[in-house]
Amino acid sequence: MSKRSSLLFPRIRIFLFAGLVGFGIPAQAASLQLQINGSNTIGAKLAPQLVEGMLREAGASDIQAHLNPDTREHLITAISSEGDSIEVSLHAHGSGTAFKGLAAGTAQIGAASRPIHDDEALALATAGDMLSAEAEQVIGLDGLAVIAHPDNPLTALDLEQLAEVFAGRITDWRELGGQPGPIKLYARDSNSGTWETFRDLVLTPRQLELAADAKRFASTSALSRSVAGDIHGIGFVGLSGIAPSKAIALSSGNSRPMLPTAELVTTEDYPLSRRLFMYIRPDETNPLARALIEFARSHAGQEIVDQVGFVGQNIRTIKLEPHADMPRTYQQLAAEALRLSVNFRTKEHTAQLDNKAWQDIDRLVEYLNAHDKMDNHVVLVGLGDTRQGGAEELLARLRSATVKRVLNERGVTVREILAIGNELPVATNSNGSGRVRNRRVEMWVY
Repeated sequence: MSKRSSLLFPRIRIFLFAGLVGFGIPAQAASLQLQINGSNTIGAKLAPQLVEGMLREAGASDIQAHLNPDTREHLITAISSEGDSIEVSLHAHGSGTAFKGLAAGTAQIGAASRPIHDDEALALATAGDMLSAEAEQVIGLDGLAVIAHPDNPLTALDLEQLAEVFAGRITDWRELGGQPGPIKLYARDSNSGTWETFRDLVLTPRQLELAADAKRFASTSALSRSVAGDIHGIGFVGLSGIAPSKAIALSSGNSRPMLPTAELVTTEDYPLSRRLFMYIRPDETNPLARALIEFARSHAGQEIVDQVGFVGQNIRTIKLEPHADMPRTYQQLAAEALRLSVNFRTKEHTAQLDNKAWQDIDRLVEYLNAHDKMDNHVVLVGLGDTRQGGAEELLARLRSATVKRVLNERGVTVREILAIGNELPVATNSNGSGRVRNRRVEMWVY
C-alpha cells in the first residue's frame, strides 16, 4: 500500500454493507464510518477479512468482528490510531444490492460477483463512468464449481450436458454415464451473482432456462451441505463453498475437462471462472472507500483472497508439461520456460485491453522487476477463436503486439511473440463468451 493511502487511514469513515440492526450498537454513530452493499460470495468471509487486514495495516486497535451467517449481516468495530471509533457493517444480500446501494447513495462500495449490467451503469451515470478502470476493480478470481455427492461416480461433464441437466432435459444420472437415479437440482437464488454467472455462462448461451423444480438457496454453504447429503444431487457454488461436496471436471467445446484449480482459475482458462469485483462511484469522496480498494488490490490484500479460498492475483509461475496435443512451438516453450499466472484479454471486437488487464500490467511489471526479468526474458503467446478463419493467427499477433507495446512503455523488453491462433481452445467457439475466453495473450518467462 502506498504511503499516501496509509496516511489517509486515521481520518477515514468506515461503514461496510449497510445496517447495524441486531448488533446492539449504541444509538450514537461511530466517529468513522463506511458503507458497502453486495455479494454474499464476497461478504461471507472475504470482505470482513479484507477490512480487518486494512485496519491492521492502518494501525487500528481493538478490532472486533461480529459475523452473523444466518442474516448475512456482519459488523466490524475498531479504534483508529487517533482514538476515533470505527464501525464497518456488511449486508451481503446479493450482487444486485451493490448497485442499488451505490445508486441510492447509501453505500460507498458495491461488492459483486458479476460485472455491472448496462442498466445499472446507466442508473449511476451521474456519478461517472461505472465501466471505467477507476470504478470497476477486480479484487480476486473465483470459479463456479459444479458439485455432487462425494460418492457420485461421475467425474466430468461438458457445458452442453450441464445446461441440459439444469434445464431439466436430462433427468436421470444414467443418461450421463452414472448410476441410475433421478437428478435433483440445487441452485442459488435469483439475487445471487453466483446464479447470474451460472445462468449467463451455461443456460443463456443455449437459450435455456432453469428447471422449475430446482431447489433455490440464499446461502452457498447451505447449498453445498444439501448436495453432500443427497446422493442424487447436483449444484453449483463458488470455489470456497465446494466442501463437503465434490467438484466435477468441466469441458467446453474442444477443451479438455478441467477441475476448478487455482492455476486454471487464475488464468481464467477454467470454463466457469469469474471475476470478483468492488465498484466505487468515480465521484466518491470517502477516503477510506478508496483506501479499502487499494488494499484489496495490494499484494497483502491478494494474499488474503488466497487464504479465504478464492484465487488471488499475485503473479506466480506455472510449470506445464509438454504433450502431443500442443503445437510444436508451444511444446518447446513449455519444455524450456515457465508460464505466468496471468492472461491478458481484450474487449469484444477490439485489441483494447480490459480493466483487469491494466491492473495486471502493474502486477506483472512489479514481478518482472523483482525477479530481474525486465530485459529479454518475456515471451507473449497469442491465442484466439475460430470465427475469423485464417485471419485468427494474424489477430492473435496483433493482440500480442498491443500487450508488447504497453510493456515496452513500462521498460520491459519482450523476447518473442508466438501466434498460435485457435489451436489451444479453453472454451467453445459457438458463443460470444467462449470466444472472448479463447482470445487471450499468455505470459511466459525464461
